[in-house]
Amino acid sequence: MISKIKKWELSDAKDFAAALSNTKIQDNLRDGLPYPYTEQDGLEYISGMFSADKSETFAFAVTTESKVIGSIGIFRQKNIHRQTAELGYFIAEGYWGKGIMTEAVKQSCKYVFDNSDIIRIYAEPFAYNAASCRVLEKAGFQYEGTLRNNAVKNGKVIDMKMYSLLKTEI
Repeated sequence: MISKIKKWELSDAKDFAAALSNTKIQDNLRDGLPYPYTEQDGLEYISGMFSADKSETFAFAVTTESKVIGSIGIFRQKNIHRQTAELGYFIAEGYWGKGIMTEAVKQSCKYVFDNSDIIRIYAEPFAYNAASCRVLEKAGFQYEGTLRNNAVKNGKVIDMKMYSLLKTEI
């Protein structure tokens, strides 16, 4: 399946909400997302991306066959980490294991490196999320180590893994 990233449009909210209103996906994301995730939630998120500082927030819809099936964002950090950015993403369950997110990660990172002064992009998937770790590895990210007892998700203390990609590596 061919995937591509695109800038958000308000008309993407319905497909975005349908993809994100899934506990299997939300169990692998940071806390704070409503469940069920509604079209109105999607509209609010997309509107927020419109008003975000374009030099600090790089947010894209992940699409295949012109349907939104996921989201990817790269977020600039602060202070001494100002040329570093954190990557986060998800894809609808029906599209898992098809290489779509790997391609979206590659496209997004290339865009950020080509259009900003960012020199390092990192991601911190939950250690148990082998599929997400594999996406990063296939996209060229290097495993840097395990962050032990680094998060509390669904009442459990869990490890996270640290991956990074440098501008000089693409």
